[in-house]
Amino acid sequence: MTIYGVTGATGQLGRLAVDDLIERGTPAGDIVAIVRDEAKASGLADHGVVVRVADYADTAALTTAFAGVDRLLFISGSEVGSRVAQHSSVVDAAVAAQVGLVAYTSILEADTSGLSLAAEHVATEKALADSGLPHILLRNGWYSENYAASLQPTIDGGVLYGAAGEGRVAPATRPDFAGAAVAALLAGRPGVFELVGTEHLTYADIAAVIADIAGTPVRYQDLSTDDYAAALTQAGVPEPMPAVLADSDAGIARGELDSTSTDLADLLGRPSTPFADVIRAALA
Repeated sequence: MTIYGVTGATGQLGRLAVDDLIERGTPAGDIVAIVRDEAKASGLADHGVVVRVADYADTAALTTAFAGVDRLLFISGSEVGSRVAQHSSVVDAAVAAQVGLVAYTSILEADTSGLSLAAEHVATEKALADSGLPHILLRNGWYSENYAASLQPTIDGGVLYGAAGEGRVAPATRPDFAGAAVAALLAGRPGVFELVGTEHLTYADIAAVIADIAGTPVRYQDLSTDDYAAALTQAGVPEPMPAVLADSDAGIARGELDSTSTDLADLLGRPSTPFADVIRAALA
């Protein structure tokens, strides 16, 4: 019997991973969901999943939560700027609890990426390497859902704004990334996976997909990184995300969120979810 742990199990990616483990035949009682808010995990507990409470900043609580876990899916924290300390706590706790294998959700080609988001992931990858824990690096690319978040204003205004130039992005959905993570966790072999979708889209392509599905003209308007960050701030995007998103678009312009890797499709046993399906679902 193998016991699987999932951190951030009530988050968007974590919950999908728990569901996918169950769908693939893992008994719910062999899954430990590590959460910050037990009330949000009532649905998991109702399905027989073991729920344990621990915050990424609390090494002692994490060590207790990881007790008996053989393979851990370590989903990166959401607090950009605070993740190095938090992630170090997770790694220290996994060592103390003698977890057999850790699979960590990093960022695409973290070791060579110029994205500001990459720094915390690189530090976490180093902490895992230094820990001696057998580990899997799940280097996720960009989420297709990122483009659905502001879909209606894009359609209403007829303009998709960004700072990606003619660069290409290879997005995939959260269910795609969760499914790949679970496949790697079940296989149990340490390694590095560069995870991108099977479509390689410019922002002009993305605008064309939105226009086609919405049935209204949408064009791409390229901005400077600074102007795009300012536009996001004006639109009410909370700090520090305007600068992070603008920096990520600059990375797309440099080709840093695109790759020829087929790791995602190989793990899933199928191509990634078509981008048009994501937009269609968001507008349904």
